[in-house]
Amino acid sequence: MDKALRKEILSTRRLSRNWPAEPHLGGWYTEEEIAVAVKTIRDSMDPVTGFGFICKEITDFEEAFARYCGTADCVSINGAGSGLDMALMCLDLQPEDEVIVPSINFRAALMAVIGQGARLVVCEVDPVTLQADPNDIERRLTPRTRAILPVHMNGLSAPMDDYLEIAERHPHPKHGPLKVIGDAARACGGGYKGTKIGKKGWMTVFSFHTMKLMTTLGEGGGITTDDPELGPRLRALRQFGGTEGWGSNYKMTKVQAAVGLVQLRRLDEMIERRRKVAQERTELLKDVEGLTLPVEPPGYWHTYYLYTCLVPKEWAGEKRDRLMALLQNEYGVNCVVANPPQHKVVPFIAKHTQGQELPLSDELGARLFCPPTHPLMTREENEYIAAAIAEGMARIREEG
Repeated sequence: MDKALRKEILSTRRLSRNWPAEPHLGGWYTEEEIAVAVKTIRDSMDPVTGFGFICKEITDFEEAFARYCGTADCVSINGAGSGLDMALMCLDLQPEDEVIVPSINFRAALMAVIGQGARLVVCEVDPVTLQADPNDIERRLTPRTRAILPVHMNGLSAPMDDYLEIAERHPHPKHGPLKVIGDAARACGGGYKGTKIGKKGWMTVFSFHTMKLMTTLGEGGGITTDDPELGPRLRALRQFGGTEGWGSNYKMTKVQAAVGLVQLRRLDEMIERRRKVAQERTELLKDVEGLTLPVEPPGYWHTYYLYTCLVPKEWAGEKRDRLMALLQNEYGVNCVVANPPQHKVVPFIAKHTQGQELPLSDELGARLFCPPTHPLMTREENEYIAAAIAEGMARIREEG
């Protein structure tokens, strides 16, 4: 996009809506979701039927989601935060045990480790993909390491084969190969080396929160696995422990599951439209000096849940913040830092990671920003956002 065109776009257009940096509805609903929700409610009015506990709608959704991911099982839950807690519970962690998690992340995965009383070990990310760096993970392994918990950051798959290979080469002295647990809250529907995200690893946790790529009425989640022992344990945990041990109430509802079946059928369509917006934006911004754009390595299928950009190293911090303020205040383009290193910005996590240093994550966290993206965004809106970013970058450079 040349200077004249971006000036014309910015002077003649405005965004048709005030897009949040992370829109509050990640996909969209059709009349089919509304109709199935109403039908499920009406069908539940008989006192003999009610809204059920684990009913056909829920088991149908679990089976469909497992088929979609190519796994033997899926356990539906009330949210990804609960799912991460449950995943860590299945490790039966002791205070000396360690779990490695990238700090460029949302805080939920790190909180889950702390919540189970284990030692949280934070790791660096690859500066190109923002996925947990396998080499840095390997440097942080000790005989106390029990698991690696990567996040499929902002819609791109993490390099799961690399982690699985590390897990096999560095078994725990008592428990054997390390467990690899995927956090796919932002990557439902993404692809990795011919598989869907959710296939690789001991288990993978998904979110169906309102902001995510598909949603089950605002909350919800799922855990996929091929381990035949995990399904029964997870189902006991979500229903007050079954008869064997501790548990609580982590269940999805009947109406959520019914709506989820519709959303799941439409997921690939919604992602394809999101990918088109991202690909158009990359083409519009590819020549902007100093701006690093998201990548899609060969064999990966990015969902572009967020469109993650990096300003130049010398702009880290103050100039990045100046750019974001300029975009919001002068052009109405809201941006979010998703996510800064959690061991530095969340005091509770900082208290549990004292002495751990991640200089690369600190730098990347001061450089990254994410402008809004959504599958329903028009070409004209996308051009306006790209023009604003290009103009904002030019103005910051001119300011020196």
